[in-house]
Amino acid sequence: MANSINRRNWIRSSALMAGGLAFLSSTVNKLAAMPVVRNMGFNSATDETAIMDAAPVMKARLLANENPFGPSPAAKKAIIDSLDTSYQYAFSSISQLSDKIATYEGIKKANVLLASGSSPLLLAAAMHYSKGGKNIITADPSYDDLPTQATRFEGKWVKVPLTADFKLDLDAMEAKVDENTGLVYICNPNNPTATIVDTQKLKAFCERVSKKTVVFVDEAYIDYLPDPKAATMIGAVTAGQNVIVARTFSKLYGFAGLRCGYIIGLPETVRALAKYTPGGMGLSATTVAAAIAAYRETDFLQDALKKTLASKEYLYTVLKKEGYTYIPSSANFVMFPLKMEGAKFSAEMMKRGVGLRNWKLNGQDWCRISIGRMDEMEAFAAAFKELS
Repeated sequence: MANSINRRNWIRSSALMAGGLAFLSSTVNKLAAMPVVRNMGFNSATDETAIMDAAPVMKARLLANENPFGPSPAAKKAIIDSLDTSYQYAFSSISQLSDKIATYEGIKKANVLLASGSSPLLLAAAMHYSKGGKNIITADPSYDDLPTQATRFEGKWVKVPLTADFKLDLDAMEAKVDENTGLVYICNPNNPTATIVDTQKLKAFCERVSKKTVVFVDEAYIDYLPDPKAATMIGAVTAGQNVIVARTFSKLYGFAGLRCGYIIGLPETVRALAKYTPGGMGLSATTVAAAIAAYRETDFLQDALKKTLASKEYLYTVLKKEGYTYIPSSANFVMFPLKMEGAKFSAEMMKRGVGLRNWKLNGQDWCRISIGRMDEMEAFAAAFKELS
């Protein structure tokens, strides 16, 4: 990709793809004033890069926190059934999906902004809240898409170390908030550690900090918790707090390749971020149909969760048997400390057909392994025993 993008041409093509001549006329002048992006390539530490660099065929693809049990049969059928009318713009279906989400969450449609996965929404927030050189506060390590994108514009990234038990240090993050803070990013459960913070403490944090700046809570993995409804921060939005909650179909729903996600925020927040993304018009008719069929499909979600938990327990057993510790996981991946250099471990595992990720944390090499099907976990175990 070229090192720079013609700002005006990019805006025009994005608007036209969204079918949005009105969007173009109302926003082109404002967006044209945004800074030029000099590098939109992959961050070298991302799951995307790991996948692109991986062997084309793997016995166990355990490097991107995907759900190998989905999408559901109902979602697949909806995709096929939608093909006959996929020559039509999916305006009504997009509206239906927004309505379905709003009804379940007890919010208004104006609180919902759809996108092709959560990535465009993270980018929108990075662009909007880093303007003027604002800083973005995150845990370290945490999911780095939003803050990395912010640094490609005008933003500054403020990293706050995790606690001794590998959880987000909310007190330390709050202490970093100042008049130049554009946004505080909370990934809960956190990636890559798969830890969660106390729900009541996070609610209190959102209430206090949202009076000073925006709190962005990324709940990509919340469906892996025993009670997502109790753990979500959507209540902060309904209470009128300056909080954004991000959700994705990429994890438990199994839509990583189909691409569907959304944020829930105050109406004025949704309107502000909508300027940076085509929103629901970035979704294909087939994806929207699949999402409508899959959303809150309880039986399938519970079955996928049950299989994930079984594979996770198997992994715990393997690690313990080989003399390894691990961080107890509240998501569909596990981190454990290695006894060899991380890059070498990942490379040796890949030679054996097993893809995973490595991290450096507190001077120690770690592995982050996604939870796969049982046959994939068995492939990991066989390869791991050769190296452990």
